[in-house]
Amino acid sequence: MLITFHSKVVAEVLMLTDHAGVLLQAAGKSFGDKIPERGVFTVDQLGPGIKGIEHAIEESLGHHDDDEEDEDKAPVPPMARTVGLKERAYPLLDMMRQSQAAGAEVTWEVSRGW
Repeated sequence: MLITFHSKVVAEVLMLTDHAGVLLQAAGKSFGDKIPERGVFTVDQLGPGIKGIEHAIEESLGHHDDDEEDEDKAPVPPMARTVGLKERAYPLLDMMRQSQAAGAEVTWEVSRGW
């Protein structure tokens, strides 16, 4: 399923449920096995949420494969590289930062149109 993030400041962000769940938990939203159908980051929650996602990105970058830095191996073509947490989080982080600067909430809901 898809999760749609909304803000009055920027365009919507669509994300697969599996990826959104990781980011929501990193941002401090706790839930069981299933993401709530709707939720909100209030303006006050955006700062800690942004810091939580940034911390999760830093941790994920600390566990990268050392083979990528090995000069004796052929470089991995860009299309063959995996998409990491940093790349997946960027649209939501950008939305959260702009919303925080404008004093707007960020909401999410499960998309039913797909």
